[in-house]
Amino acid sequence: MNLISMLIFSLLISAFLMVISFWLPQMLPDLEKLSPYECGFDPLGSARLPFSIRFFLVAILFLLFDLEIALLLPTPWAINLMQPTETFLWASLIILLLSAGLTYEWSQGGLEWAE
Repeated sequence: MNLISMLIFSLLISAFLMVISFWLPQMLPDLEKLSPYECGFDPLGSARLPFSIRFFLVAILFLLFDLEIALLLPTPWAINLMQPTETFLWASLIILLLSAGLTYEWSQGGLEWAE
């Protein structure tokens, strides 16, 4: 009985909030609201200009290094294992690989913004 009443109550609240969200806002669009740019500035050029490949390269490098850093997150809990020196060696290996990858990217010019 309690589960059914909670289900009915949550459905009523959900339906009530959906009805309010549709009827509460004012539906009076003006020229500014209908424009594609709502920041207040007129567009200066074409919005279809291609991005530099450097932006994508930096984004991929960020994701790569960010995901590799996530490998170090369980390290504080792994220190409590039977052999904490093994955990320390694995964490040191990950940090060494990250440092080597960063040095390689830096030497290849992957982090330079201007060519």
